[in-house]
Amino acid sequence: MSIRKKPLSPETQGWFRAHKWLLARRLSQLGVLALFLAGPVTGVWLAKGNLSGGLILDVLPLTDPFLLLQSILSGGLPVVSGIIGALIVLAFYALVGGRVFCSWVCPINPVTDLAAWLRRRLDLRATSALSRRLRYWLLGLALLFPPLTGVMVWEYLNPVSMLHRGLIFGMGWAWTLILALFLFDLLVAKRGWCGHLCPMGAFYGLIGSGALVRVSAARRDQCNDCMDCFAVCPEPQVIKPALKGAAQGRGPVILDRHCTNCGRCIDVCSQDVFRFATRLHNRADSHSGIV
Repeated sequence: MSIRKKPLSPETQGWFRAHKWLLARRLSQLGVLALFLAGPVTGVWLAKGNLSGGLILDVLPLTDPFLLLQSILSGGLPVVSGIIGALIVLAFYALVGGRVFCSWVCPINPVTDLAAWLRRRLDLRATSALSRRLRYWLLGLALLFPPLTGVMVWEYLNPVSMLHRGLIFGMGWAWTLILALFLFDLLVAKRGWCGHLCPMGAFYGLIGSGALVRVSAARRDQCNDCMDCFAVCPEPQVIKPALKGAAQGRGPVILDRHCTNCGRCIDVCSQDVFRFATRLHNRADSHSGIV
């Protein structure tokens, strides 16, 4: 079955409704960036630091738990505020889904989204056959190097923290890495970085394995097999069990930890099959009663 380059949703639902979750994600990403930029640009310090570690309103500490874990493994002794900040972040993503970070916060997401959009527009079909398990191998290496070397090696290469720090304090040579990542996703591997390689995505996916907030194919009986959701999803392998699993007694909620809760499938579906729900609404006979 062929996949259309352009989903039909904007034509059937109107532009705003067909892009509402995309717009919400962009506002979230810009809001996070503005929070940290306010101090250096305006002198109003709403937040100090960056995504690796920050202090909100001089009260609330937030720490990247992945970075804290690397620091501990390298022999560093974390301060109390760092531990508290990491626990707050862990609790949040354990509830709403770890890979929400990838689609709603991470500054790399607009870069890879642009590459994916261009691939569809230019009909670039060739892609490298990368295994999605590679991200776990890279995660293992990122956690192995600190105890072996005493250095958080990954943080010297991490494009996520490099781009966020660069947007706040100046990019320098980091532009080279971001451009290389964009070209890799565009020309080499579809969703190569976020969907196959990023160890941060793998880490946050593990955190959110039991998250409450999920996407549900609540009206899967209305699916017309247009394949638009598969075309735009950054992790399309997560859709089929929920969308087509009724015959096997599977519920409509997407429980796979790799789902980023981005809402692309909700926006693009002309049949209004998908919506946000909770993992509690996962009876195999569930229908459109989920709001």
